[in-house]
Amino acid sequence: MEIWGYIGAAICMGIAAIGSAIGIGIAGQGAIGAWKRCYINNKPAPFILTVFAGAPLTQTIYGFLLMKVTLVPKFTNGDMKPGTALGLGIASGLAMCFSAIAQGKAGAAGSDALGETGKGFAQYIMVVGLCESVALFAMVFSMIA
Repeated sequence: MEIWGYIGAAICMGIAAIGSAIGIGIAGQGAIGAWKRCYINNKPAPFILTVFAGAPLTQTIYGFLLMKVTLVPKFTNGDMKPGTALGLGIASGLAMCFSAIAQGKAGAAGSDALGETGKGFAQYIMVVGLCESVALFAMVFSMIA
């Protein structure tokens, strides 16, 4: 029965990484499409769009931190029961996953808008940051649970 605590830790990072991959794929498509339109219109292609494309990667880091800093040590020390670690890992991983997907969608829209107008980067990145906040809150609140 003890193995479920370790599985919860692994699931946390795995689900968060899946979300990062999906989010990066979505944001990357937006950035590539914006670059394509810039090239077609003989406009300079803004390199800054890579910020939007790479933003969802951070959820993988948050999943890893939660796994290594909280779930495994607390479970190993006996402070957390295996079922709790499993449940926390799944719930936290899903929160980070959906945050990354939302971040990818916002990043794709930001890439499209910035590529078209060349303006508004600060506003677009703020929305991406709001999506990031969900993953940060999930990680921090899970660490103090």
